[in-house]
Amino acid sequence: MGVEIERKYLVNRDKWNIVEKPKGNLFRQGYLVTDPTKTIRVRLTDSAGFLTIKGLSVGATRPEFEYEIPQDEASQLLDTFSVTDLKKIRYEILFNGKLWEVDEFLGDNLGLIVAEIELKSESEIFELPDWIDKEVTGDEKYYNSNLSIHPFTKW
Repeated sequence: MGVEIERKYLVNRDKWNIVEKPKGNLFRQGYLVTDPTKTIRVRLTDSAGFLTIKGLSVGATRPEFEYEIPQDEASQLLDTFSVTDLKKIRYEILFNGKLWEVDEFLGDNLGLIVAEIELKSESEIFELPDWIDKEVTGDEKYYNSNLSIHPFTKW
């Protein structure tokens, strides 16, 4: 079984705006299932499509299965079967040997910036970049599946 160990943080907008960043990638993702115990997501990027199944989070860990699918099939799944969706621009930032994925949300989640780091274990030690504001790992309102239903701008 695939496992994802991920910690999630809010980003300080002022500090983030002055970070030198690579070109971001536009993500469109929709949810076929948004259940508290499981999600089934379709993601479409500039270069690929993905079908992802995630289980219940326990701490920063949850089961995850991800499969690359053709872009045209991802688009069709999003258009035909997605019950909710969202868009974001993802930046990949290397900081002290660790890859950070920073998402600037668009649409009804505009203004929200969230950073994630995947780890090998929950006890793994790493340094936080100075643009990190506060940890929100385990706070369900920041799960992408919840943001697609209860967007940030409507809080």
